Amino acid sequence: MSDIANRISPITSNHKSIIISVDAMGGDNGPAAIVAGMANSAKTNANLRFIVNGNKTILNQLISKRKILKNICEIRHSKDIISMDDKPTHAMRNGKESSMWGTIEAVKNKDAHAAVSCGNTGALMAISTIRLRKLPGVYRPAIAILWPSSNSLGFNFMLDVGADIRADAPDLLKYALMGASYARNGFGLVRPRVGLLNVGTEEHKGRLELKEANDLISESVENGEYEYVGFVEGNDIPSNRVDVIVTDGFTGNIALKTGEGTASMIGAAMRESFKATFLSK
Repeated sequence: MSDIANRISPITSNHKSIIISVDAMGGDNGPAAIVAGMANSAKTNANLRFIVNGNKTILNQLISKRKILKNICEIRHSKDIISMDDKPTHAMRNGKESSMWGTIEAVKNKDAHAAVSCGNTGALMAISTIRLRKLPGVYRPAIAILWPSSNSLGFNFMLDVGADIRADAPDLLKYALMGASYARNGFGLVRPRVGLLNVGTEEHKGRLELKEANDLISESVENGEYEYVGFVEGNDIPSNRVDVIVTDGFTGNIALKTGEGTASMIGAAMRESFKATFLSK
């Protein structure tokens, strides 16, 4: 980390600095929301430093209003923005001057440890795959999320939730290995509990690739340094039974959007209920 930090001369860094490259122009709420999020993150972690990619004039104005961001941001101008409607192929052909491309390029050039973007997911996956490449043996990248749960961390990990709608048995094994590694190295779970999402917990249930993946994941427990709990169902996603839920991107994305929609509906119903009480008037 110190080598990367030392290369970013405009930022006040030390050997403990964590450099994050940020796509400030991506997302539905604009750069103001991104900069506000950076400020909130900086309040909780004094070692954070930012490379901020986007329109320099706009970003200078926004960052100058946040005292906590003074001396920990380097702004890199990008003249283009990849919109939410742009196809990944369009982003690859025409996005080299975009804030998203610059964000990923900072990681490729070892200027930053990680990249953050709230922008077009398909474009982000395509640019990341081309510029950063995949690890040997990984044929399909995966998107992982933190799902609120009743376990000790307060959330479970689930992947894939939309990077690729297809996944055969070897892909699902790779997802299990990557998910377990993320839980272990990022959150200190020594032997994460891994489960494979299915329509039932019985071994005879599910598609052929799920049955094959069940065998592969079970056989790789020692090499992967995880515990395998077998098949899990949708009601196990927020449970304390498992830490890492493995699935294909099609199923995972539907589960994610269903969860988001249900949470929004419950939240709206609660707000309406509170408005109807005597105390709210």
